Amino acid sequence: MSSFDNREKDFENKFKHDQELQFKVTARRNRLFGEWAGGQMGLSGEALTAYAKDVVMSDFEKPGDEDVLEKVQGDMKAAGTDLTNERLRKQMDELMVEAKKQVMAE
Repeated sequence: MSSFDNREKDFENKFKHDQELQFKVTARRNRLFGEWAGGQMGLSGEALTAYAKDVVMSDFEKPGDEDVLEKVQGDMKAAGTDLTNERLRKQMDELMVEAKKQVMAE
């Protein structure tokens, strides 16, 4: 194998690793966001865990974060805990930092 082939293979492996890492961080952020939002709505125990999983799964509906935000905002509104979109985005941003720290520490 030539050095060019080796470099190409290394680049592909790094890209794959980076994509997997980003997926893990985003999924962790969504779980943390679901736990936070569920707590705001008064959920606890198994109900909170189930809600956090639902939030993680909602990210597979559309590309980007809008599907997660729409789910949480709709659920909070239905529960009478209506927070602004800006507040929810700020919380997501803060939890992204925390999720990255947690995943990198593993």
